[in-house]
Amino acid sequence: MKTALRWLGKGVAAAIALILLYQLWIFAHVLWWIDHNPTSTAFMEAGLARQQDKNPDAELRHKWVPYDRISSHMKRAIVAAEDAKFNKHEGFDVEGIEAAVKKNLKKGRLVAGGSTISQQLAKNLFLSGERSFIRKGQEAIITLMIEATWSKRRILEVYLNVIEWGNGIYGVEAAARRYYKIPAAKLNRDQAARLAAMVPNPRWYENHRSSRGYQRRVAVIKRYMGYAQVPR
Repeated sequence: MKTALRWLGKGVAAAIALILLYQLWIFAHVLWWIDHNPTSTAFMEAGLARQQDKNPDAELRHKWVPYDRISSHMKRAIVAAEDAKFNKHEGFDVEGIEAAVKKNLKKGRLVAGGSTISQQLAKNLFLSGERSFIRKGQEAIITLMIEATWSKRRILEVYLNVIEWGNGIYGVEAAARRYYKIPAAKLNRDQAARLAAMVPNPRWYENHRSSRGYQRRVAVIKRYMGYAQVPR
């Protein structure tokens, strides 16, 4: 009995050590990316694998652009669409989380996350797209790391440069060139709203931008863009 308990204790200690090492590995990346741009993310790697399942020679479309070379319309559109309180919160929108919890309890499963831009970025950089309470917990830890070490400007810059905008399309520069044949710096108000409206389900919206739901979402984003506060 004592031997079994001793082995159990060692197993638990080893598991805790591995978890801590994983958190340190993540935090090291977060610190590095304060002033170095990510060349890939967990979501990009998953997207590339998905593309290469169909075509082994497939490549992602992605080009990094600095914050100052992204249209101010695009910045306002994405904040209006995804996280209206982005400039005010410290990583979490309490009211949004409460609404998501109520929705999850009503459905009896995890269907909504109430995620802020910071949380979405944490997920994109390191995690998978699965919905689980364990993943949400890890997402929260990474969000705290990012918010504690990055400026809001840096968070929005990285977010706009890494999120998905269609099959194999990542970052606002690739999206602007794919859909409008222009650089991200030249996106106008309407184009920015239309790109921001795609973010919740980019692979579906890539070929369904004439849907009523999409058009309604674009209209709402355009209505609130002028109120969105973004980092300078």
